[in-house]
Amino acid sequence: MPLFHEDEPEKLYQYLKSFGMYTPNRKTHDYFKKLQKQDIWLQVKELFKIYKRKWNGPDIPIYIFPVEARQSLFVRHQLGKSGVSFKDKVFLFLSPAEDPKELEALFVHEYHHVCRMNKLKKAVSEYTLLDSIVLEGLAEYTVRNCCGEDYLSAWCTYYTEKEIETFWKQFIKPYLTKKKTERLHDQVLFGKRNVPDMLGYAAGYVIISKYAENHQITLSDSLTKPADEFITAWNADTEAFE
Repeated sequence: MPLFHEDEPEKLYQYLKSFGMYTPNRKTHDYFKKLQKQDIWLQVKELFKIYKRKWNGPDIPIYIFPVEARQSLFVRHQLGKSGVSFKDKVFLFLSPAEDPKELEALFVHEYHHVCRMNKLKKAVSEYTLLDSIVLEGLAEYTVRNCCGEDYLSAWCTYYTEKEIETFWKQFIKPYLTKKKTERLHDQVLFGKRNVPDMLGYAAGYVIISKYAENHQITLSDSLTKPADEFITAWNADTEAFE
């Protein structure tokens, strides 16, 4: 969800590369040929039809490219899939794989972002670290519901609930109001410098999972409930804010 203009292609490309966009080479060319044979575009089209109808989601373009051959923070299960979402588009970075559920899990996560961003009607420039943490947690919780726990991203189990409570006080709580455009937002969300790896993502999943133990999460909640309401409820169930 960066703030790029159409006349800044190099900045956009570098941003996409950080999420798994390919660098042209023999390996990624081979990926592309195999994706063609698997008719991956048709598979994604069918997933889009299903979830657009199910979630009453927006009609957006979906761009599919080979994934970078090297590993990335965002490659799900090290099986060669990653993606990034904007309010009006999705990019999927793929390698050939045998299990179609992996593709569905990635699609669900990314398209859920698109649907929530559109339902909330909040400018991307106004998104805070709190908004982003809850956005990621809700998307992966939706993956669990739609595809099963076997298809969750690896970062969902990086830390225990107790560890998240400790890290919350130390690394997250002081920076909850940091905007998407501020350096500390991504530093905490992705776990850069001295922050534990993928902390914001992992915290989001733990928080939403804990919330779901005590409160029903409807589809409407998942797409429209403000982020602070999930955190307030988590506060009531833990001692993380004391």
